[in-house]
Formats: sequence, structure tokens, C-alpha cells
Amino acid sequence: MLDYGKIEFETSFGTISQLKYSDRPEIVFSGRSNVGKSSLINTLFARKNLARVSSEPGKTVTINFYKCGPVRFVDLPGYGFAKRSGGEKRRWAQLMEYYFSSQRDIALVVQLIDARHEMTQDDVDMINYLEHAGFRYIIALTKIDKLKPTERKERMAQMEKEFEVISDIPRIPFSAKTGEGVRELKNEIEKYL
Repeated sequence: MLDYGKIEFETSFGTISQLKYSDRPEIVFSGRSNVGKSSLINTLFARKNLARVSSEPGKTVTINFYKCGPVRFVDLPGYGFAKRSGGEKRRWAQLMEYYFSSQRDIALVVQLIDARHEMTQDDVDMINYLEHAGFRYIIALTKIDKLKPTERKERMAQMEKEFEVISDIPRIPFSAKTGEGVRELKNEIEKYL
């Protein structure tokens, strides 16, 4: 069992040339801009400012690495932020492509989806990529606390249809505000390690 209290920021990389060799299993957090990746990471590790939370989407433009014992946690830049320049989007795409194709020991990808909304085309593309490339992944349904009980029930039913083709992939409702899903997420991480 990992000691989640022993997490520490390691480094950030913004270009392919900076990305170093992977020497330990990596748990990767992926999702669109403003999906709540930083909040999820801070909640998972019970640290307020481990990952920087911004009110402005698209702020994370580097791959951020955190060490926790024998494991590395990786916070990828959010995708799908429309206000980025064409050059910035290309740099991001090249960085992501290189990261996923560079023979890293990726134990698990935690794909974040905003529970309040239907998946975007970028979400669908990312899940298709993970499926076709053969990565092990789970889905964290973020911001679940923002749904009223009836909305949540309706949304969960809609998601059954949205996720029909990947019905065997674990989906964990998650709230950074209430802590819902933290234990389940840790259990899934342990399983894949």
C-alpha cells in the first residue's frame, strides 16, 4: 500500500527534449482543461497546494511529475482549451504523443471526465486512443457533488449509454469537495500497481 502522505513534487517538462527516461511505474492523470485534475490530485494526496489549481482553464502547459515511494504520478496538461494558439496546440500534441509512445512504464491512466456534461469529442478521442494503444485506464467522473440527486441519477443513466462500448472500464464518481471516490480511486491504483 502506498503512503500517500509521502508525495513530493519532482519536476515539470514542457518540451520533448526535457522528458527524461522513466525508471518507475507511472500513474497518469489525463483530461480536458478545467475538468478538475489539480483538485483531484490535491484531494487524493490530502494536500492543498500540491498541484496548482487555477480558476482559468488551460493553465497547466507542462507535464508535472510527483514521486511517491516507488511510484511516479504524472499530471498531463489539459486538452481542448480553445484559446491556445495553433503553435501551442501543436507543441502540446507532440509532447503528449512523445510521452505516450516513449516506452514509459505507464501502469494506469486515470481519465477524468466532468460528470455534469456529455463527453466532448476530445474526451472520446482520448479514450479511443487509450483503447487502441492498449493502455490500462479507469475513468474518474469529477465534480459529481455539483449534481443534485435527481440530476445525478439521470446523468448516471445517460453515461451508461455513453460508455456502452467500454462498459467494463471502472468509473468512479469523484468529488474534491466531499472526498467521494478517494478510497475507490486509491483501491484501483493499488490494483494496477
